Amino acid sequence: MILVADSGSSKTDWLLSTSPQESISFKTAGLNPYFLTEKEIAKIIQEQVPDMVAHANEVTEIYFFGAGCSSPDRHEIVSNAISQLFSKAFISVDSDLLGCAYATCGYEKGICCVMGTGSNISFFDGESIHDGQHGLGFVLGDEGSGTWFGKAMITDFLYGNMPVDISQKFDEAYGLNKEIVIKNVYQKPNANTYLASFSKFVSEIKATPYGQALLEKGLLEFIESNIKSYPEYHRYKCHFVGSIAYFFANELTALCQQQGVKTGKIIKQPINDLMAFILKRNGL
Repeated sequence: MILVADSGSSKTDWLLSTSPQESISFKTAGLNPYFLTEKEIAKIIQEQVPDMVAHANEVTEIYFFGAGCSSPDRHEIVSNAISQLFSKAFISVDSDLLGCAYATCGYEKGICCVMGTGSNISFFDGESIHDGQHGLGFVLGDEGSGTWFGKAMITDFLYGNMPVDISQKFDEAYGLNKEIVIKNVYQKPNANTYLASFSKFVSEIKATPYGQALLEKGLLEFIESNIKSYPEYHRYKCHFVGSIAYFFANELTALCQQQGVKTGKIIKQPINDLMAFILKRNGL
């Protein structure tokens, strides 16, 4: 059996291939080694998907693609955690960007963008990814991500910069004040996912002038700061993965067209396409 995982900061999608035509899906919390230790990752897997762990003796290969897995030491944290539970399996750990490139570009050259809880971008040459100067996280980067939109709305709300009617809806939905926000952002773990949890409010207000302006600002900031940082961006298709790109695909496509960006695939999550790529690459 082959087990494939696509992990972001919020959640991890797992797909266990029981045959080339059949698979079983599982979900756990995000397993980002920047925020979690080896012990914590193993505990999450064991406690949240015991039915998956029950197949440990049958799993021969595991391919894990995750946020925060861009360096050898982070690879080791995840690999060691998984090997505690799947001791008989070959384990490969790579970045979520490579997983997204496999799922969207396949073997073709292209630009792959992640726009979910966080955001990132890379150029895929058909074999490997080439990181740019991005992926700085929610404090310094994450343009156009769920975290970016959540942070922007919370700031506008607390500063009194939201239109009154939208501010009232936001208040009714979340009941925030400065103390609550400060506690969750600066004193509790996973501030990025906390901020990103507010991004769903954008869907509720996107028909309003404020919502349209906010959406355009965030998406354009990603295009300008990330995509256009590649001098030859106009030569390649630009693929998108993640909830923000998926749910606002019409707005994103329109802005890309205005900016001379060729759009390719726009998918919510790469797990199914990723599994198909792995199976095909392995000749299955």
